[in-house]
Amino acid sequence: MKIAIVKYNAGNIQSVLYALERIGFAAVVTDDFEEIKGADKVIFPGVGEASSAMKYLRERDLDSLIKNLTQPVLGICLGMQLMCKRSEEGNAECLGIFDEEVKQFQSKDFKVPQIGWNNIYDLRTPLFDGVREDSFIYLVHGYYASIGKHTIAKTNYIQPYSSSLHRNNFYGVQFHPEKSAATGELILRNFIEKT
Repeated sequence: MKIAIVKYNAGNIQSVLYALERIGFAAVVTDDFEEIKGADKVIFPGVGEASSAMKYLRERDLDSLIKNLTQPVLGICLGMQLMCKRSEEGNAECLGIFDEEVKQFQSKDFKVPQIGWNNIYDLRTPLFDGVREDSFIYLVHGYYASIGKHTIAKTNYIQPYSSSLHRNNFYGVQFHPEKSAATGELILRNFIEKT
């Protein structure tokens, strides 16, 4: 099993590597096109700002590479948001894999960004096999993907939003599975073994 983690200016790559090691898988961190295309599974991580991340991807043609992958791809946090059609963060045109739009949380009563543990519910697809409804996951984000036809899990903070998306071979999670204890490890394992 060859797992590639897309190397770009994203902040959570090391913790994703450690999480995979904990469940018995090794991965290579790379921006080499052939290595990514030849992988069995691809993880597209992300911590950062949408418009600068998209600029970085476009300058290196990684945007077209990611969109045209045919093996299972998992976007994490900003990685999932970049797979949507556009983001209010820096008014970024994104990859357009998912139809959902990414919007900024607006609230006088809740802290933005959302940082900490919350629940996932309305779980669908093999990505969530064995995961209990309302399981806790760990999140750090000030922007969210709206609920739409690609939503396969939801979280409620200020309003319900997509905490996971799926279309064809593409999956995205807004939360950090690598920081979500046993639940996150099960979701990573499901991505590797069941998608």
